[in-house]
Amino acid sequence: MTDRRRHPFPRRLLPFALALAACLPAAAQDARLPDIGSSAGTVLSPARQAEYGAMTLAQLRHAGYVLDDPLLDGWLRDVGLRLGGSSDRPQQSFTFFLLRDRQINAFATLGGYIGMNAGLVLAADREDEVAGVLAHEIAHVTQQHVLRGAEKAQRDSLPILLATLGAIVAAQQAGGNSSGDATSAAVMTGLGMLQQRQIDYTRDNEAEADRIGIRNLARAGFDPQAMAEFFETLQSVVRMNQGDERSQVPGYLQTHPLTLSRISEARERAAKLEPQVAADAVAVSSNPLLPAGLRIQAQGPRGRGTTGDFGFARERLRVLSANTPAQAIREYQAMQAKSPLDDAQRYGLAFARMQAGQYRDALPELQVLQAKRPDSLWLAIGLGQAEAQSGHAADADRRFEAWLARMPTHRALALSYAQLLAERNNKAAGERAVAVLRPLLSSTAANDALFQQAYARANEVAGDELRAGEAWAEAAYLGGRPEQALVQLNNLKKRANLDYYARSRIDARIAAITPVVLELRRQGVRDEDATGKIRVGVRAGAGNGEW
Repeated sequence: MTDRRRHPFPRRLLPFALALAACLPAAAQDARLPDIGSSAGTVLSPARQAEYGAMTLAQLRHAGYVLDDPLLDGWLRDVGLRLGGSSDRPQQSFTFFLLRDRQINAFATLGGYIGMNAGLVLAADREDEVAGVLAHEIAHVTQQHVLRGAEKAQRDSLPILLATLGAIVAAQQAGGNSSGDATSAAVMTGLGMLQQRQIDYTRDNEAEADRIGIRNLARAGFDPQAMAEFFETLQSVVRMNQGDERSQVPGYLQTHPLTLSRISEARERAAKLEPQVAADAVAVSSNPLLPAGLRIQAQGPRGRGTTGDFGFARERLRVLSANTPAQAIREYQAMQAKSPLDDAQRYGLAFARMQAGQYRDALPELQVLQAKRPDSLWLAIGLGQAEAQSGHAADADRRFEAWLARMPTHRALALSYAQLLAERNNKAAGERAVAVLRPLLSSTAANDALFQQAYARANEVAGDELRAGEAWAEAAYLGGRPEQALVQLNNLKKRANLDYYARSRIDARIAAITPVVLELRRQGVRDEDATGKIRVGVRAGAGNGEW
């Protein structure tokens, strides 16, 4: 099986690290919070911030640090968007993504892009603690700490993306190895994330993010005490580990300094919020202007508003963040030697065996778990995949079709089934895979590399080479390969059978992608693997030509 260990620092990303060095001195010049008259938002427009965030994510994905998995993406997005919708700026767009590294860290960057390391989820005891970290990072965005820090660090907006990416990659490169025990690996830390270093978060920044985040936790139905609980978890990690000073401190604490007073303040804030949340629920339920049947559930002591999928998410993440499936299996065997595995851990072991190609071994375990939890989509998808790979394709089809009838636009469900269909490599299966994915084309689910790869492969198997080519180009762009995307689109333009609509679509994408490539090339970043001449698309102030 493929070894998932992190590859050496890519040569193509060295300019990002150089830009980081240029920006760091400016970050330390003024750590005070700007006054109400701050220019935050005037130097960088919301559209420009979103562009930088998207480019950062794409380049991180190309460098191999992003962990793309439909089920995990959906779980993190559900938790994050619930918090974002309850924040002081519900109109703010957020994108949440996972990094496969097992060091404990999380960060927010421009455009509402928030990344979380696998190690942080593995260190959490429950979903509310993960929500607490997300709420804190969301507060850094909504209170414009990220934007103010970026604008303060460099008024010339062009290097901000490069500096941000350089630091994030450097942090991941210098961080803990994914192998071995999750907790000990998590405390092996690196340089920290640039956004936190650039911003040079002060005590006021952190206190504000804690205060706003805890309030947001309660608003969203999570346990407001969870943030303080996770702080205590991090402190216990520090106490349990030996080594030099930096290796004892998780990366998250290096960028979010933690003190005993901060923990106690978080406890006090949460304790004051809990009665208010209950009072608000009573007030809402007795309001004569609201529908008589409306009831707001008060927050319980242990967070009753969770998704219910945290256990499965954590174990799936444990498997996907391991160096190899064999290592993940050994981790579960070590757990099993100490105590019986719970249902989530049994799911994790079965999933690890599937990743190792041992589908027949995983199938009986998944059948038992599904019988206990027939409404679990995570188990249904896993069982369907195991059935399809164990010679029971008809059973798998019936299972997936039944779930799709209930949830036709569920991203993880559609992608999982479409991938199985495409593996059969016949036209009928390809056409069905295209039909399964088509309802997602008009949604945000289409704006990710995994979807475009699945859609491209489905169209290939179905015999639609043009649609497949467009989707492969889009997958390359979303995966941090804009030059490769331009090469593929220009090759598609040479086809003699293009109609007016197809040519218009391709021209529009070339025009949109070209400025991104020009920006990266201007900063010295080139895709060494891209082949062929790239025609410059239509853009302001430029005609057609070749580079």
